[in-house]
Amino acid sequence: MKMNQVMDLECEDKDVGLEELRWIHRHKTGALLKVACTAGALLGGASDKDVKNMEVFSESIGLAFQVADDILDCTATSEQLGKTAGKDEAVNKTTYPKLMGMDGAKKEARRLVDEAHKALEPYGEKARPLLAIADYIIERKN
Repeated sequence: MKMNQVMDLECEDKDVGLEELRWIHRHKTGALLKVACTAGALLGGASDKDVKNMEVFSESIGLAFQVADDILDCTATSEQLGKTAGKDEAVNKTTYPKLMGMDGAKKEARRLVDEAHKALEPYGEKARPLLAIADYIIERKN
């Protein structure tokens, strides 16, 4: 994860394609969430299928978090974020809005959360708390 944070920082002022950006984020935020979610599933005695569903869920929300973070960097104020807004553009960092446009990035965030919902569909109401977290990731304002 630390290496991928370094890779993320090294993408400043460089042209990075969408698949490379996804790869970096899958192995950064996605990896952190994947460990947390799958460890919980394994410790709870989940089946292989359940663990796989948690992997899909966590990878999806990890990428959704990064997309939402890029969107917020463009749309929120420093006061709202509690950190410097517009920092990505200032260092010419490759972001989802830069590669996909703002509408495309918002659709991508929604697609990823929908993918997370689908992964937990078999669990019905039991999955509601996790699905609420997934929704919050793209609805948050900071």
